[in-house]
Amino acid sequence: MDDKAREILEIAKAENVLFIDLQFTDILGVTKSVTIPTSGLEESLERGTWFDGSSIYGFARIQESDMILRPDPNTFRILPWTRNSSAGVRARIFCDIQTPEGEPFPGDPRGALRKALAHAEALGFSYNTGPELEFFLFRNGGAVTEAVPHDIGGYFDFSPNDEAEIVRSDIVNALQALDINVEMSHHEVAIGQHEIDFRYGYALQSADNAMTLKYAVKGVATSHGLFATFMPKPIFGINGSGMHVHQSMVDSSGKNIFFDPDGQMKLSEVAQQFVAGQLAHARALAGVVAPTVNSYKRLTPGYEAPVYVCWAQRNRSALIRVPRYSPGREASTRVELRFPDPSCNPYLAFAAMLEAGLDGIERKLTPPEPVTDDVFHWSKEEREAKGVDTLPGTLEEALDELAKDEVVRNALGDHIYVAYDRAKREEWEEYRIHVSEWETKRYLTTI
Repeated sequence: MDDKAREILEIAKAENVLFIDLQFTDILGVTKSVTIPTSGLEESLERGTWFDGSSIYGFARIQESDMILRPDPNTFRILPWTRNSSAGVRARIFCDIQTPEGEPFPGDPRGALRKALAHAEALGFSYNTGPELEFFLFRNGGAVTEAVPHDIGGYFDFSPNDEAEIVRSDIVNALQALDINVEMSHHEVAIGQHEIDFRYGYALQSADNAMTLKYAVKGVATSHGLFATFMPKPIFGINGSGMHVHQSMVDSSGKNIFFDPDGQMKLSEVAQQFVAGQLAHARALAGVVAPTVNSYKRLTPGYEAPVYVCWAQRNRSALIRVPRYSPGREASTRVELRFPDPSCNPYLAFAAMLEAGLDGIERKLTPPEPVTDDVFHWSKEEREAKGVDTLPGTLEEALDELAKDEVVRNALGDHIYVAYDRAKREEWEEYRIHVSEWETKRYLTTI
């Protein structure tokens, strides 16, 4: 047992932790948990904990159900909202999933990201991400939950007595207690919409933090009699929720290799190749980073979500934005991918994004010229003349692009890709044949 494992055993004892939630995600990004008493933590750290993988979508067949949860000691955190609970103090720890033989399970999303990160490290790079998750806070309408925002704030609005401000402060306090370094929280554009940003870091840690943020937001909202949703487009006619991801890479010494004082927009050749790779695979990436039917209600012109495959510096209509360089802040040089949304599985999203960028580096791709105009106002003919493609317009179209893209498919791995594609095509088919309220209002009495 290493020093970190011994440290968390001592912390659990000193803090009177009664239960440990062993957490992991399924391929769709849903948090799963197996709870053990703290008395079983030492054995779990040494030997892992067995669980039935056949009960988790996309994991294993009945005859191959036995799997092992291997806790990652670095992710041990006490859940702050349980400190005064009558049920006792709880902690959580993220786990990697192994086969009975102790090998990495190919259906583990966290394992897929580890594999992509190992690819980057073999090339001498370490991949950092900083996701910005947007969400809505709504009131629970009793028996029927309705998407009715509970505040009247707008972008960056400040109203200290607003209930939303109080809830957001409680969320930030909970995240800080979970050792997540929150850099900013604010009201977003739409009524009831909010954003919380935490400090960038190694992509595996950032993905863990994104998962933690999602259930912390939901938990704190519930304690206030509200509910939180990370649905990309919960209300027609207003902005949806995105998960913009800031990305950079460093070398073994920790130096940001995306910065070049003489490069275009202060970006190094490696950074530009990385951008070129993500642009080249953007249509397939959509199937992973914008993975729901509802995602494509957000990815439509007019609501600040990017739909055109191009890059720029300050232009927020571009798919990839390069934040302006500030002298003395070379370490902050980064590129921002703007079309992911918070319904995605962050482990799979980061793995696919990284492999797309690495493909650009390995093939030494050159990105197209940056776009300075607002692409939303270009005609179809202007976009075609300038070689600017569009993202898929539906989940089905995105899945078809994913099926054709070997690089993005390989980032998921065969096991995950097959199960993921099956689940998402079932989702599309169910949506396709569903008769919506819009249809009945439009056609029922007029036809």
